[in-house]
Amino acid sequence: MIVRLRHLKRAALSAGAAITLAAGLLAGLAAPSEAAGQGPCDIYAAGGTPCVAAHSTTRALYGNYNGPLYQVRRTSDNATRDIGVLSTGGVANAATQDSFCANTTCLITIIYDQSGRNNRLTQAPPGGFNGPAAGGYDNLANAAAAPITVGGQKAYGVYIAPGTGYRNNNT
Repeated sequence: MIVRLRHLKRAALSAGAAITLAAGLLAGLAAPSEAAGQGPCDIYAAGGTPCVAAHSTTRALYGNYNGPLYQVRRTSDNATRDIGVLSTGGVANAATQDSFCANTTCLITIIYDQSGRNNRLTQAPPGGFNGPAAGGYDNLANAAAAPITVGGQKAYGVYIAPGTGYRNNNT
């Protein structure tokens, strides 16, 4: 009888955990376009494992981040523009990129570090494992090659084709 009660108790706890997880996922889907109160790096820090670098071209990784996510460079005139978030802790402002890069190609030149430690990623220099040519710099990613929707908003990921690479050797 005691073994059976333990089994039922475990089953009830498992079912409760599954329901709680499902409710949490549904609650998270209820308002996808709102800025995050907490980002992944806030959650990691609360657990005692803070981010030492935080890179994303699609969204803020901290609930209070309001800076640039990445920089693009137009191939037509080599002008650059930082792409930030729509709102604090939110998703990337893809409209800024779309307008700046209209009728030309843009490359991602910098992926900024949101942690405040300045561990930004730039074009991988010679000496890496996957450079396009022996001793040459890696290629930069086409800024429009990986469109995505995040919380109902347009954003751009980073499509890493063969020979493309970013690195920071001075973290």
